[in-house]
Amino acid sequence: MRVELSVEAEAQALVIDAWWRENRRGSPELFVHELEMALQALGNTLGVGTPYRHREGVRRLLLRRSHYHVYFVERTGAVFVLAVWSAFRGTGPAL
Repeated sequence: MRVELSVEAEAQALVIDAWWRENRRGSPELFVHELEMALQALGNTLGVGTPYRHREGVRRLLLRRSHYHVYFVERTGAVFVLAVWSAFRGTGPAL
């Protein structure tokens, strides 16, 4: 299945990656590696992730080591990533 990122999700991922590379010198590529693996899983596995209880139809997948969630919706033939958001924030993203 095709995986597409919203403009917002792509911008969020770029900011997170830049921050991660600057501040996590012991594992500067961890975030981008986890994100790439998550996007592959989204494209290859239907029903991956867990339902996001605050928005019907939205699911999220946790990047376990970097502690970010990938918020997405499944559509016919594609997965659309809405946001990449820290799991430690008090609230979820505005979807």
